[in-house]
Amino acid sequence: MKILVLNGSPKRDKSDTMHIAHAFLEGMKEAASQDMHIIHTIDQHIEYCTGCFSCMRNGGTCVHDDDMREILEEILASDLLIWSFPLYCYGMPASLKALLDRTLPLSSMAMQKIGERYEHVGQADYSHLRYLMICGCGFPNSMHNFEPAVAQFKLCFPGNHTIITVPESPMFNAPEAAVVTEPRLALVKQAGKQYAETGRIDVALLDEICSPMIPEEQYAAIVNGGEYKNEGIYA
Repeated sequence: MKILVLNGSPKRDKSDTMHIAHAFLEGMKEAASQDMHIIHTIDQHIEYCTGCFSCMRNGGTCVHDDDMREILEEILASDLLIWSFPLYCYGMPASLKALLDRTLPLSSMAMQKIGERYEHVGQADYSHLRYLMICGCGFPNSMHNFEPAVAQFKLCFPGNHTIITVPESPMFNAPEAAVVTEPRLALVKQAGKQYAETGRIDVALLDEICSPMIPEEQYAAIVNGGEYKNEGIYA
């Protein structure tokens, strides 16, 4: 399987969320050999979409000549896109959102109704693609935190998507938290292997991965006590 990881964290591999992504990839590699490439979006030259729609009218050619041309080619050549990002203001970091906006050349101005909603007709064939969202946040639980990012991801990729959201993710970069983070990463690795073998993750396993690692009151007290103040709420 050809896997493209789009890491939206400005911290690159030091990202708390990338600990989760790496564990998932390790599990996939246990199941079978994988062709993997990680793109740190903070290192890419990606101009903001201007909404001119030239790409949708002119066969997918954007007015910007930057790194997105090569990235779009790699996206279309992949089998699985892993969107790994920390929760920023209940959404994705700016560099990754810019990349998402610039996938517009894959669509045309023409629309079609699918179910109860309208979607743009594609200018390229990406029906083979599967999508995985891995998102961590620095809050103690998932309630009323991940919902906007999850809703956007489901609307952008209505089919073949899997979503992993993990609260308390700054603990993945805290060595003293290994007693709870290592078992959690082991579950993520198990999920990666399962996904590579079956194309899905058991609901019970996914629920366990997405649950708080320590009681939320305890986590909040630790953060408020200053142990993670350098990290803030961003993972």
